[in-house]
Amino acid sequence: MIGGPVGGAGRLRLIGLDPGLRNTGWGIVDVDGNRLSWVADGTVHSDGEGTLAERLVQLHDGLMTVIEAWKPDEAAVEETFVNKNPTSTLKLGQARAVSLLVPARCGLPVAEYPTNLVKKSVVGTGHADKAQVQMMVKQILPGAKLNSADSADALAVAICHAHLGLTNRRWGAETRFDRWSGRIGR
Repeated sequence: MIGGPVGGAGRLRLIGLDPGLRNTGWGIVDVDGNRLSWVADGTVHSDGEGTLAERLVQLHDGLMTVIEAWKPDEAAVEETFVNKNPTSTLKLGQARAVSLLVPARCGLPVAEYPTNLVKKSVVGTGHADKAQVQMMVKQILPGAKLNSADSADALAVAICHAHLGLTNRRWGAETRFDRWSGRIGR
């Protein structure tokens, strides 16, 4: 760790991940005290013609490359929502597992946040649309390139972690989201 703002001094680099089997978005944010700054963002793609195993390897290798290049201190991953197609949900869950595994195997602490909480922490409402999220990410992180909708979502996950996860750690609280009440608590 680079010395993190949790103790009040230094810089902390976060990676946010928006998992997907076809496209996994990633976004790197530096946190210095209360200041957030955009570092980089992009998307790891898998070949839709490959087998599931080959596609998961492509996601793994792509995320390893990103982590090795940008050297984040912590990771945050968006939780998967369940959609109507169980096969699609299962495949998304497998891509999400890779997104959790890679930073964990690199020794990074990994936090998870529900989609509605990410939107609420960035936009102010848990039911914001993608355009609203992208607009607020640009406001919060001036100069952000937003290479794709997936990378914008990943930056939103990193922002959420900076706002909630690090603040809760500062206060000695555990980051926990109550799905029923929509509240963060201990």
